Amino acid sequence: MAVVFVCLAVAALTWGFLLAWTTLDLMQSREPLGRLTAQGRTLLVIAHPDDEAMFFAPTVLGLTRLKHQLSLLCFSTGNFYNQGEIRKKELMESCGVLGIPPSSVMIINNRAFPDDPHIQWDTQHVASILLQHIEANDISLVVTFDAKGVSGHINHVALHLAMRTLHSEGRLPKGCSVLMLETVNVVRKYISLLDLPLSQLQTQNVLFVLSGKEVTQAKRAMACHQSQLLWFRHLYIFFSRYMRINSLHFL
Repeated sequence: MAVVFVCLAVAALTWGFLLAWTTLDLMQSREPLGRLTAQGRTLLVIAHPDDEAMFFAPTVLGLTRLKHQLSLLCFSTGNFYNQGEIRKKELMESCGVLGIPPSSVMIINNRAFPDDPHIQWDTQHVASILLQHIEANDISLVVTFDAKGVSGHINHVALHLAMRTLHSEGRLPKGCSVLMLETVNVVRKYISLLDLPLSQLQTQNVLFVLSGKEVTQAKRAMACHQSQLLWFRHLYIFFSRYMRINSLHFL
């Protein structure tokens, strides 16, 4: 009985990989549909150095394909283990790999926004800084976390709450849209490319899928964060669908 189960599991995995690879060429040749257009000034809003590579690499590289002008706003230095200065340098290196120039990267070092999973950032304070940055840089698209923050980190969720507040209160500039990175369940999160067929069946506004070359680029960006590359992060890089696939919804 166990042999039959193993054979069925292997067959299912093989089918999934074949289907995913067959679909991959089609997905890479298609531009996202809906309200996302080619070009534009886009702001990626993250909580910690490494969020840009660990979670958003497919979005960054996908938007680059669409000729978007990308900038990044990071709300902390990632100083939970007193590595803030190291992590700032790692973030700049990672952004260079992903194609975001140093002049377009801003890292906030403010006691009001500590890298701490137990401290809630003030929503109005975060929203105020976000709005200033959006207006000063004439941003037309903001990309950040959804309500579950992918990993559930309270700092990720704080960014979503701030963007939702700006949106619901009508304070965003006219023509400025918000895209939220979809949080998937733990099974889908760690089946890598096998999640592609499921992602296609789900309802989303934008789906970015990386080519093999782009996956290598995303992994190089993640490798810049040497201070964070503990053994389980290597498993994450290999298995996580967020290193290959991003599905996003408009707010």
